[in-house]
Amino acid sequence: MIDIVPIRRALISVSDKTGLVRFARAVAAQGVEILSTGGSARTLREAGVSVKEVSEHTGFPEIMDGRVKTLVPQIHGGILGRRDQPEHLEQMRRHGIAPIDLVVVNLYPFEAAVAKDAGYDTCVENIDIGGPALIRAAAKNHDFVTVLVDPGQYDEMLEQLASSGGTSLRLRRRLAGEAYARTAAYDAAIGGWLAGQQEDIFPKRLTVSGERLQTLRYGENPHQAAAFYAAFDPWGRRFGVATAVQVQGKELSYNNLNDTDAAFECVAEFEAPTIAIIKHANPCGVASAERLVEAWDAAFRCDPISPFGGIVAINRTLDAATAEKIAAIFTEVIIAPDADDAAKAVVARKKTLRLLLTGGVPDPAADGLTFRSLAGGFLAQTRDAGRVGAADLRVVTRRAPTDAETADLLFAFRVCKHVRSNAIVHARAGATVGIGAGQPNRLDSARIAAWKSEAAAKEAGLPERLTQNSVAASDAFFPFADGLEAVVAAGATAVIQPGGSIRDAEVIAAADAAGVAMVFTGMRHFRH
Repeated sequence: MIDIVPIRRALISVSDKTGLVRFARAVAAQGVEILSTGGSARTLREAGVSVKEVSEHTGFPEIMDGRVKTLVPQIHGGILGRRDQPEHLEQMRRHGIAPIDLVVVNLYPFEAAVAKDAGYDTCVENIDIGGPALIRAAAKNHDFVTVLVDPGQYDEMLEQLASSGGTSLRLRRRLAGEAYARTAAYDAAIGGWLAGQQEDIFPKRLTVSGERLQTLRYGENPHQAAAFYAAFDPWGRRFGVATAVQVQGKELSYNNLNDTDAAFECVAEFEAPTIAIIKHANPCGVASAERLVEAWDAAFRCDPISPFGGIVAINRTLDAATAEKIAAIFTEVIIAPDADDAAKAVVARKKTLRLLLTGGVPDPAADGLTFRSLAGGFLAQTRDAGRVGAADLRVVTRRAPTDAETADLLFAFRVCKHVRSNAIVHARAGATVGIGAGQPNRLDSARIAAWKSEAAAKEAGLPERLTQNSVAASDAFFPFADGLEAVVAAGATAVIQPGGSIRDAEVIAAADAAGVAMVFTGMRHFRH
């Protein structure tokens, strides 16, 4: 097996021309002949780099608007021919096929076209055919051929070329793996997009690909390894942790990223200025108000203990007054679509506090898939984009909720969607005042919500629990009347739940006996 393979001839055909001229000049300076096509050849020629057109090399013109230019034996034979096989070398000599030792190709920007919501025909035209064929051929014959698919690979290859006149087998093998990963991701993006165009949400073969954004210090626990990947979304770009720019603060951890995503998805549910405080992927306080600083006060009041070391998500531009409040306690991450200069200056005083700016807020009603791994496979489902409005509510009790109660019921039910099941959420005046999450039964969640509201009231020096005169939401039906009775005992005057239990009549009767209003949504929001 040959280790160092000299580079004598290179084929360069790139869509992304970042660093191209500098790279090509360095390659040419080593005496390497450069073959190129179309825009790449023009860019190099204009920069004074000696280049030979592929059509001149093959004796065959580019045809069909450039769709056919490298799909010819003179190119693929030069890449695929094994230099250690006499019969290959003889056939190359007989047919006038010159070996190609370096292939530098990056692909038409299909993913970018989809992200920009280009039309169907434009996206199809951005499906590269010759590029993946060249990459795969070079990667297969990596014993003799070096393949580069990303400008980020240029410097390492140039260092080896300058020091040894060629590339090592170890480098070629690694680059081959990266090349196949790139074409696999590219094909996955195309396949997913085409399936989506046909409304085929779950095709027979579903391929998920991602680009590594960050290697993390560890996973959920220090003994676990982890990395963060950005996935191609055929439904279009979704604002969130994968689009965010980290303005300052320590490196994000696995748990930081998971919790921050949960926080931002929660706060995106609301049109009014809203803040969500998240701890271990569960909301511990959510509130909407006319001003962000007022929303912070109301969200924090729900549970003044849990926000320590938590995540804060905001659906508006962060301002200085709100930043001052948040920075007054130990906070791991603030995520927002933007922040003004004064707010950035406030956050900058806390060197370890991470500030993430996403550039936008995700659409809670947008299509998309979510995934969960299983042993030997994974589950895929459509994102929980379901929402209910006042017109969707069915009053099932003798008393109907007031307009103010209805507004709070809808608020609480939206928060419920982001609380681990079994979920109970009390709300009053556009803010959570008690949250019970993740219990094996709904009654315990109701009890925890009441207990936490009592603890919060005690912490604030208030004479009664926060849930007094609140409304309550349940993410799924009450299987028995005891859960409903628990939220009423905690102070709820109105209740929202999906309905659908075989004991609905019993639960409705309990609500009527207590004089509370209850509405059914017909929609469940389990979050396991």
